[in-house]
Amino acid sequence: MAERINFSTNTAWENKVEYSRAVKVGNIIEVAGTTAVLDGKVVGAGSPYEQSKFIFQIIEKILQQAGCSMKNVVRTRTFTTDISKWEEMGRAHAEFFKDIRPAATMVEVKSLINLDLLVEIEVSAIM
Repeated sequence: MAERINFSTNTAWENKVEYSRAVKVGNIIEVAGTTAVLDGKVVGAGSPYEQSKFIFQIIEKILQQAGCSMKNVVRTRTFTTDISKWEEMGRAHAEFFKDIRPAATMVEVKSLINLDLLVEIEVSAIM
């Protein structure tokens, strides 16, 4: 197997559950489900757009740490607690991926780990 490199944003959940924000193996980078939380507080409560935008900013930073960029993203997966607000999440997605156009999935889930969280996003990238 190619060298494995783990990347962390040192959130409480990463340490509690023992997972990495992203894992790079060879030229593949998998970014874990990411939510809009900063210092234990939900960012953009009530706004799927603001949460999505904040999440993509976190993802962009971790990809940069891994040596690539949003241009390397080939797939996004968005989980939301309210699919009727898909356009808000889609607008944030378009702001980051307008010219990249990765394969994308958006599904509604019953709930996320905190009731104020409306969106969770994960991505796959290839360098």
